[in-house]
Amino acid sequence: MNGPRRRIPRPRTAAGRVAGLVGAAVGVAAAGLAAGVATERVLVRRLKADRTDRYAHEVFGEQRYDESFRLEMPDGTDIHVEVVEPTRPTAGNPTVVLVHGFCLDMGTFHFQRKLLAERGEHRIVAYDQPGHGRSGRLETGEYDLTALGRTLRAVIDRTTPEGPLVLVGHSMGGMTIMAFAELFPEMFGDRVVGTVLMATSGGLLAETKLVAPALLGRVGAPVLYMVGNVARYGGTVIDRARKSTTNVAWLLTRKYGFGTRNPSPALVSYVETMNSRTSADTVTRYLRTLATHSRFPALATLADTPVLVIVGDKDMITPVTHSEEIVRRLPHAEFVKISDSGHVVMLEHADEVNEALARFLEGL
Repeated sequence: MNGPRRRIPRPRTAAGRVAGLVGAAVGVAAAGLAAGVATERVLVRRLKADRTDRYAHEVFGEQRYDESFRLEMPDGTDIHVEVVEPTRPTAGNPTVVLVHGFCLDMGTFHFQRKLLAERGEHRIVAYDQPGHGRSGRLETGEYDLTALGRTLRAVIDRTTPEGPLVLVGHSMGGMTIMAFAELFPEMFGDRVVGTVLMATSGGLLAETKLVAPALLGRVGAPVLYMVGNVARYGGTVIDRARKSTTNVAWLLTRKYGFGTRNPSPALVSYVETMNSRTSADTVTRYLRTLATHSRFPALATLADTPVLVIVGDKDMITPVTHSEEIVRRLPHAEFVKISDSGHVVMLEHADEVNEALARFLEGL
């Protein structure tokens, strides 16, 4: 006798199970955040309405350049590069290469590039790291700091095959310079005549908050603990979820990126805009290389050239102790610790950073 037919569920694939898990986690995160959305919206609106904001009318983003092009790397990634020629060129002045950090883009150096362009004495090279800004994303696999070091070399070879260089790196940009030094130690001395390391670390990144804020600002804590293995299945879901938590992301950017009690709302919005352009897929594919970064031996390559280390004393992402360890290993380095400043020190305290940078360049 035939009874009612029972529906036998199809076995789920590993990818399907993982995608479902990510979807569920995102749902939990979104539900947890939903209750406070109205309050957060009001708070953000009030903070953004600060009439004393000195940068309220600053035009961020595009800056003048004399050449812009896309550089194709062997892995197929296209790198967006911009070059600014000096208006008052001086023989022997080094080209300044700007290397930005994680979840940011070349706009990180908005005020430094503006200063250098106005002075007109140095050639400027800026580029977006792979997966950031206007550069392309890696087609497959994870990002790797060694590859970032090779990308920096390719940018230099294309834009400045000869002549002296000063490398300026913020956060992951500083780590990129360390990877570059590890790969190409012969470049330091005759070519690289100075290095500026801002809010960065030589290692022990697993102990910092470098990764956590980037993810928390997008999807919430429940996702943080699983994305390292599953984001390739759930990246699109995560990106959709983060659009509904923009106020949370803004507040977290304010908390983790800045050190002053009342940072410029315009600057917070600018940094959050750069953050939001970095996809969840890119963020998670950088996790392993950042968490395992350890290049203290590479710092020895910088021992015979001038070094400037800058950090904010309230940096919650790469704390002061990381810069102090770099200076301990490079005792000849000039160390500038800026009060009441967080991780984006070159934006939050642009005047002080610009003063230190100008002094460093003049002393070379």
